[in-house]
Amino acid sequence: MRILILGAGFAGVATARALERCLRADEAEITIVGRDNFSLFTPMLPEVSAGGLETRHIVTPVRAELRRARFVLADVAAIDLDARTVEVQHSITGAKQTLAYDQLVFALGSVTSTFGIPGVAEHALPLKTLEDAERLRNRAIASLELADVTTDPAERARLLTFVIVGGGYTGAEGTGEWIDLFHSITPYYRSFSPRDVRIVLIEAGPLLLAGLPPAMGRYTMKNLAARGVEIHLGDAVTSLDERAIHLASGTAIPTATVLWSAGVRPTPVVRNLPLQHARNGGIVVNRDFSVPDRPGVWALGDCAWIPMKAAGEWYPMTAQHAIREGPALARKIAAVLRGGATKPFDFTALGTMASLGGRRGVASLAGGPVITGFPAWFLWRTYYLSRLPGLDRKVRVALDWALGLLFRRDIAELRVYTQRAQERAARDAGLDPEAN
Repeated sequence: MRILILGAGFAGVATARALERCLRADEAEITIVGRDNFSLFTPMLPEVSAGGLETRHIVTPVRAELRRARFVLADVAAIDLDARTVEVQHSITGAKQTLAYDQLVFALGSVTSTFGIPGVAEHALPLKTLEDAERLRNRAIASLELADVTTDPAERARLLTFVIVGGGYTGAEGTGEWIDLFHSITPYYRSFSPRDVRIVLIEAGPLLLAGLPPAMGRYTMKNLAARGVEIHLGDAVTSLDERAIHLASGTAIPTATVLWSAGVRPTPVVRNLPLQHARNGGIVVNRDFSVPDRPGVWALGDCAWIPMKAAGEWYPMTAQHAIREGPALARKIAAVLRGGATKPFDFTALGTMASLGGRRGVASLAGGPVITGFPAWFLWRTYYLSRLPGLDRKVRVALDWALGLLFRRDIAELRVYTQRAQERAARDAGLDPEAN
């Protein structure tokens, strides 16, 4: 039996690891396909973007997490559900390969949604990948460097204005981390003060952290505003260009850096498949993760719409759920292979948490009150540190946090693999970068 898992994020890796436990080696051949050879611990990505954590400390090599499953480093190029084959393209060489399967698992995750707003794709920076985090940090530091040497007050104000769009988890946590970043590093710059840095948070809805207990949104707004953040609620973005972001109210905010965290959508590779799709393009599945009318095809994580027991409700796209969905799906696949029946997935969320930087946070435990301030921040760090895979990662992150109490954050702008860096390397080597 050939089991093929597409996606090596939380859901995909959790499924592969659980299948290794549920099935004997002679029962199934397990293959997992990922575009990166590591899994990313996304809850800590905002801290990486603001220099609070080292990049490699929140990633774990996929091969190190598996015991016998085969890992293929590749992008998914084409899927033929009738022929039961998937064409993949190697991430390094570009070579294509066809993988056959008997059981197929979609765990491809999500990508940033721009909602078709003009200029967002070209000028805003998302925060979904390690590359995104590094680009954001470099953009922020580059803006400070430019602001330090410009003589035009208006241009300096534009460079020192940092805009976050979206008041959900990523937006709120990214805003809090940026406050800490600029508080830490602006003393290195002589021509402006920390008070000159303007941080703007824009949310189209009426409150922050929508969909969570209102007390969490209220505390988040109060905390960020008290730390100098300018918050715009109920005002949507209409367009973005290289000089400013434009809002539905007619407000134009000059800026050089926009963090876009307004929403996500399932990865485009699943959109054109002959399956039932939700309004955002996700794959609609049954309560046991099976895809309707497609025996042997399953979906979970951010690319799936998984119904809850209550009619009309769906499980949220969070890491907490993806980690639990993986083992549950593995048990269902094992049951099918052995001629048994599957059971509906049923999971009650343990709660929700968000870190706001400055040793403050918000948390709501299942069935309990909302916790705010330092206790919530400490709970966030304790829980997510425990969820990091591998003792080595736990130790490295704990050390990063400890060192952050003693030293300022780094202001080195690491332009690695950018076009400018490649051209400079070619010139240093005595080559003409224009020759090619």
